[in-house]
Amino acid sequence: MLKVFGTALVMILLLAAPASAQKPEGQFRNVELCNAASSPDRRIEACSAFIAAGRGGPQALAMAHNNRGIAYAAKVDYDRAVADFEAAIGIDPTFAKPVNNRGAARLRTGDYDAAMEDFDRAIALQPAYPGAFVNRAEGWLKKGDLVRAESDYTAATRLNADMEVAWSGLCWIRASTGDPQGAVEACDKAIGSGAHTAATYDSRALAHLKAGRTDAAIADYDAALRIDPTLATALYGRGRAKIRRGETASGEADVAAAKAVRGDIAEEFARYGVP
Repeated sequence: MLKVFGTALVMILLLAAPASAQKPEGQFRNVELCNAASSPDRRIEACSAFIAAGRGGPQALAMAHNNRGIAYAAKVDYDRAVADFEAAIGIDPTFAKPVNNRGAARLRTGDYDAAMEDFDRAIALQPAYPGAFVNRAEGWLKKGDLVRAESDYTAATRLNADMEVAWSGLCWIRASTGDPQGAVEACDKAIGSGAHTAATYDSRALAHLKAGRTDAAIADYDAALRIDPTLATALYGRGRAKIRRGETASGEADVAAAKAVRGDIAEEFARYGVP
């Protein structure tokens, strides 16, 4: 299953610079690096130089603060990230991306209520913003509201039919709550969009297991375990599937290996409807 509660499914999105701002005389290199440097430190350095020069207009300055905030978030320096996102919002209150990004940073620090307010505001500013819907879906998951999370993931897929993180979220929710066919469809979309992750194969395997498709479940658990050999949910699920198929000794070995990783794994599967 997707580890929605423990990994960064946060969509902090970068707004590209307009063409007119990409090559100002004497600053084009800083603008390029501020927008697209692969190293967070290089991006912070470039954005800081651009901001300090004070030669850009309000839109460019807001963008530079947003981009530097993204770089700080990548370094898990959420205090500085939030400060930059707030600076961008102060310059341009209608700029939806730093509002969403501030929410994403707050979500990572556990300030869920403030994060949800930011996602609501970002969506109000830019209703066709799939990343904000995905982030709000994660917020609903943090709050334990799978119904609203599913609704927001679905909204994101309507806005971007190839958004793998949204399909992956739907894959996990539907697999864990009792819609195995819907889960398989969402998992197929996620994998087709590029989500070749242990979590996605694990979620699809659970859907197959709950639907009684034992061979398909084992094939997907095998795929998940090739990526992450210690994934407890995949070990336990494969063990249960093998036992159903009559491979008792091998299945019990998988179950034991899963319990060695996570002592509560059987209780988790019982919640999913797999005794």
